Amino acid sequence: MAPQSLKKNYKCSRSLKQFYSGGPFIVSSDGSFIACACGDAINIVDALDSSVKSTIEGESDTLTALALSPDDKLLFSAGHSRQIRVWDLETLKCIRTWKGHEGPVMGMAVHASGGLLATAGSDRKVLVWDVDGGFCTHYFKGHKGVVSSILFHPDADKNILISGSDDATVRVWDLLAKNTEKKCLAILDKHFSAVTSIALSEDGWTLLTAGRDKVVNVWDLHDYSCKTTVATYEVLEAVTPVSSGTPFASFVASLDKKTKKKKTLSQETHFITLGERGVVRIWKSEGSVCLYEQKSSDITVSSDDEESKRGFTAAAMLPSDRGLLCVTADQQFFTYSVVENAEESELVLSKRLVGYNEEISDMKFLGDEEQFLAVATNLEEVRVYDVATMSCSYVLAGHKEVVLSLDTCVSSSGNVLIVTGSKDKTVRLWNATSQSCIGVGTGHNGDILAVAFAKKSFSFFVSGSGDRTLKVWSLDGVSEDSEEPINLKTRSVVAAHDKDINSVAVARNDSLVCTGSEDRTASIWRLPDLVHVVTLKGHKRRIFSVEFSPVDQCVMTASGDKTVKIWAISDGSCLKTFEGHTSSVLRASFITDGTQFVSCGADGLLKLWNVNTSECIATYDQHEDKVWALAVGKKTEMVATGGGDAVINLWHDSTASDKEDEFRKEEETILRGQELENAVLDAEYTKAIRLAFELRRPHKVYELFAGLCKKRESDDQIVKALQGLEKEEFRLLFEYLREWNTKPNRCHIAQFVLYQTFNILPPTEIVQVKGIGELLEGLIPYSQRHFNRMDRFVRSSFLLDYTLGEMSVIDPETETETEYRKDKKMEEVKVIASVSAMEQDSEGIDQKTPSRKRKSQKSKDKSNKKRLVAEAQGNVITV
Repeated sequence: MAPQSLKKNYKCSRSLKQFYSGGPFIVSSDGSFIACACGDAINIVDALDSSVKSTIEGESDTLTALALSPDDKLLFSAGHSRQIRVWDLETLKCIRTWKGHEGPVMGMAVHASGGLLATAGSDRKVLVWDVDGGFCTHYFKGHKGVVSSILFHPDADKNILISGSDDATVRVWDLLAKNTEKKCLAILDKHFSAVTSIALSEDGWTLLTAGRDKVVNVWDLHDYSCKTTVATYEVLEAVTPVSSGTPFASFVASLDKKTKKKKTLSQETHFITLGERGVVRIWKSEGSVCLYEQKSSDITVSSDDEESKRGFTAAAMLPSDRGLLCVTADQQFFTYSVVENAEESELVLSKRLVGYNEEISDMKFLGDEEQFLAVATNLEEVRVYDVATMSCSYVLAGHKEVVLSLDTCVSSSGNVLIVTGSKDKTVRLWNATSQSCIGVGTGHNGDILAVAFAKKSFSFFVSGSGDRTLKVWSLDGVSEDSEEPINLKTRSVVAAHDKDINSVAVARNDSLVCTGSEDRTASIWRLPDLVHVVTLKGHKRRIFSVEFSPVDQCVMTASGDKTVKIWAISDGSCLKTFEGHTSSVLRASFITDGTQFVSCGADGLLKLWNVNTSECIATYDQHEDKVWALAVGKKTEMVATGGGDAVINLWHDSTASDKEDEFRKEEETILRGQELENAVLDAEYTKAIRLAFELRRPHKVYELFAGLCKKRESDDQIVKALQGLEKEEFRLLFEYLREWNTKPNRCHIAQFVLYQTFNILPPTEIVQVKGIGELLEGLIPYSQRHFNRMDRFVRSSFLLDYTLGEMSVIDPETETETEYRKDKKMEEVKVIASVSAMEQDSEGIDQKTPSRKRKSQKSKDKSNKKRLVAEAQGNVITV
């Protein structure tokens, strides 16, 4: 077999995250998606594969009620803050909000027309709102307890509103009544406890009410009389009628034929109830007959205590014959469908969507095709997921405490086997094909932290425990088709370490087993007698994971000292040490025939390593908490990770696809480059600039703009080129201009293009450019520097103009200019003569008045002369 090529990259192809934390939910009119509460947020979840299509972030408000408009375009939400919000599902923005109740809103319903919204509050009031205006149109009061259920009549012509309350009453309200006393049409008070669910029959004249008094009342809305009371002997949480023309209707008809003795004239009503027992039951109102009841609940129970029983909390009939959707108390969505067999129809659990997985401790792929993933969480069960849809296919329940570890294999008979270790100090062997437990092993005195199947013979498995012992369990004599589990026997036992054993691994030839412990050492034992071979010492903290190389005589260990080490089995020496994680390395596993491996740790990172070069090829950050679980497919080498953030990520090798994409992009770049050169040769500057932007070639863009600036009609061509750019390309243009503007030899082109850009783009669009503030901060200082330099050049040019003018270099003198200069000289002579006469007069005056105190004659003569010269010059300018 040809050696596998090294992997260079993995991509997260699918993720299973928490999408429902309990509380309100609503199903779309076509059943394609579910809007449900997840903490403070609202998740829009695909009903097929539980993928989160979009998320509406809340405002630290615990949600209490949700509703959808009939066209599924608007979502209504309410919480403890008493704010009622209207969300547009296309833009995911809140378009309207108001506050009306004095307490939290506990229920909401939308009128068939979509124009009215009814809200039921803990303040015992029922309010009806205009959706478009946000104002209250109806105000109903009369209930003496919290109003938890509310329902519009499905017929838009019948203006009736029905509400159920904790005061054990159901009230029918008239939306058209003007008189306050006539608003309440009827008070239905046959219940003795809180009303939990109300529903209307298909014809709209029969009302079903269920409560915690363990009965269902059937009401006739013609006269508001109670037709019958059905005792269910179960606290009910949901009741829903069976509509005609659906698979459930045909299923009910087949059941009805078996119990029907004689034909009755009265109209019968069939309905489904769900409650604390966690089973689906179908009833016939005539005679209060239970036509169908599940033999056992599909909801797993952790123990025999009454408080630990989990039941259904809500239910809804899905449209388009998609089945019955039931919600459990542990945040799961069950979909029940009717399956028609050759003999008879039966009700089966067709889909299970898990809203919350809790912390994931271990996981493994199932079967040769690796279509399923077994996951151990902080629960007493193992959930098996379909890799394609990420829906929970089935659950293996039997342990009494949390499952801590698991491993899988395919037996010689072709059955998929699963072994699990639990905190209840037992190991269990499961047949995944029949979904049954076929063996139970007891004997450990501590939590079973690690289990591993044999790799070659599949005739045994090993387990490591908190009691510091290593056990080998024999599978001889175990019937894979057994209906009852048998007691498993041990072949050998050894006290392997001084502290808890965290991990075990079996060699490919089933000759050796390796254990990793809290005592910071790993030990290798020879099978089947568990003879000690060598101890691996060198880690500074506890060892979380061990694994044998598939090709070499070495073992890999992952430790809390942030390192992964590879050891020689022969002498226990450390061959390589891999450093790169910033926290404890929790799991490590070989891939690519032992030439590479992947590791995950408490830092939430998944790393891909090359064994030969000791190089970390890639690092992936898709978890927000410790990554406890790592599974690698033997055939596909698909990687699955799970951790404390309750997220499961599936990773596929994308090396080949990345190489193809890179080759395709390179080929496309060459073709586009040739197209760009052709456009330049054809002087198609608009097309050339657009192609240069698409190819991210800033130097080519500069050359094109510089070429345009040299042309006569450059303004029009540059404007035409700029108008063809998109918003993202304008952002790139500003980045290019910022760089060009810093260089003196390119700044003039940058300033010219910037000027044209600001001319064609209005300020409103400029502000919308991503990162425009930072870009302008880089443009403004250099632009100011350029303008200051230009100002200095202009001022300096005045001196040059004067000098050249005086030298008659700029323009030769004409006869007129010569005469003008002669006249000007004559005027200057006259001015000088007049100044001399004035000086003489002033000397005569000074001689006549010698007795006065005055300045020295020299300084005064100087000042007078300056004054006279200034006056003379003013006269010359005036002339």
